[in-house]
Amino acid sequence: MSWKKISLVFLLLIILVYTCFPFYWAIVSALKKAGTGTFIVEYWPSEPVLKNFIYVLNRPAFGSTFFNSFLVSTLTVLFCLLIALTASYALGRIQFKGRTVLLLGILGTSMFPQVAILSGMFELVRSLGVYNTYQGLIMSYVVFSLPFTVWILTAFIRDLPIEIEEAAMVDGANSYVILFKVFLPLMWPAMVTTGILAFIGAWNEFLFALTLTISPEVTTLPVFMASFRGESEFEIPWPNIMAASVLVTIPVLIVVLIFQNRIVKGLTACLLYTSPSPRDLSTYRMPASA
Repeated sequence: MSWKKISLVFLLLIILVYTCFPFYWAIVSALKKAGTGTFIVEYWPSEPVLKNFIYVLNRPAFGSTFFNSFLVSTLTVLFCLLIALTASYALGRIQFKGRTVLLLGILGTSMFPQVAILSGMFELVRSLGVYNTYQGLIMSYVVFSLPFTVWILTAFIRDLPIEIEEAAMVDGANSYVILFKVFLPLMWPAMVTTGILAFIGAWNEFLFALTLTISPEVTTLPVFMASFRGESEFEIPWPNIMAASVLVTIPVLIVVLIFQNRIVKGLTACLLYTSPSPRDLSTYRMPASA
């Protein structure tokens, strides 16, 4: 084995350890007993216990907050993709004055930290009468997830071969048919990628969920985890929090592992997409319903 391959393997091992160690340490901490033993550095507990996981699963609010997080995250993804799909088609294919400025403005909105717009978002949600509701959470999550989604899908649509759109127009397709019956099947990798990233962002969000909700009926998992209390006011129950963190992370890991190939394709699609050959265009046909 050459030195180049050895260096590459060593680098990959460092990256693997760096990315996986926090999750591994969360599992180790979740298996420890509460108390002073939590702060003892052990790469595996001498007496692993499962009572921290049992404690979290037996909490009445765990099931409801899990459902709330899943519902809010799923609806956030659906709204983001629906809005971003139509907006990216307009920004990527339609020529109009100020398009570049608008794109830069959309990207610039994602640069503001949450705390900078927290007070404004709180006043907006309260004035609309959606404070302490699913609608208020979804609206605030869409505000942060939408710019990145629009930017990625716009870049993807812009790099799609113009010949496909021209062939569809020759067959009499309008903009609606081109977007939903021609472009949409080609955009699945990019949509899956942006959808999963938006889902993870909404699933893990804490600050807006803490500020915009107050009742347990609409509380999400991160806020539920922050409500854990120790035996005294000076104790933080890290084993219980780590157990909840592991349980919350598992669904996200499963989703990422299932769609990992599509995520890679979506992130690299704009670079790897090639124009169709004349033979492919000659055999292209619109759906019969068009």
